[in-house]
Amino acid sequence: MRRLRPETVLAVRAARAAGRILLAEFGHVRRVWQKGPRDLVTSADVAAERCISRMLAAGGSTIGFLGEEGGWRGSAAGDYWIVDPLDGTTSFVQGLPTFAVCVALRRQGQVETGVILLPRLGELFVAERGRGAFLNGRRIHVSRTARLREAVLILWHDRSVWRDRGLRERLARLAAAARGVRSEGAGFSLAYVAAGRIDAYWEQSAAPWDMAAGALLVAEAGGRVTDGGGQPLRLTQKTIVASNGRLHRRVLGYLRPPGGDR
Repeated sequence: MRRLRPETVLAVRAARAAGRILLAEFGHVRRVWQKGPRDLVTSADVAAERCISRMLAAGGSTIGFLGEEGGWRGSAAGDYWIVDPLDGTTSFVQGLPTFAVCVALRRQGQVETGVILLPRLGELFVAERGRGAFLNGRRIHVSRTARLREAVLILWHDRSVWRDRGLRERLARLAAAARGVRSEGAGFSLAYVAAGRIDAYWEQSAAPWDMAAGALLVAEAGGRVTDGGGQPLRLTQKTIVASNGRLHRRVLGYLRPPGGDR
């Protein structure tokens, strides 16, 4: 792997420090509460985000900060860090290893650095725009799967899916056409699409901190990331489709509602 840019080194250090906080509580979380019906927060989320925020500020960064738990700090119009200190909180609470720390840097309207750490699995994913994607220092690429029947997908769902009969039916047809389907959080899912372990990922309720780092990883690993209509992804959107590229049109075809885009 090439020598990392200083801001990426800082993001990696912050992610690792947050990962140590999460591992210290993994298996015996001190406190859990709910932001929404299926949206959990733990004491570890809050402590990890505070740690990341302090480290980025101590590293000399004067740009803005957008964190899942703490919201905005600084100007939303300028450059800023985008942080999810614990993506996959339900997995974390349940004792599953598929949770992640996600740190991204947005400059001049584009995500330039993406870091995803899977603390329990010991996997560090790093991408810099135009410089490739890496897992524990080794370059990674998306899969070469070209047939949907040979593909493994991750389809993330929330309550809105079950209220939309048409979407439920489209997802069911897509799932039936694939080899297998899983449901995991965005950080883990996008990192695994980038690594070629998962062939495509879909979600319609994503936030910027869910997508930013992982979308860059997938793009730098040779994949494709769009909104639900196949247009370039913007972090203000909620629907994300990420794939190895070869399957992208097929996946979009199943997900689009009749007579329009989602």
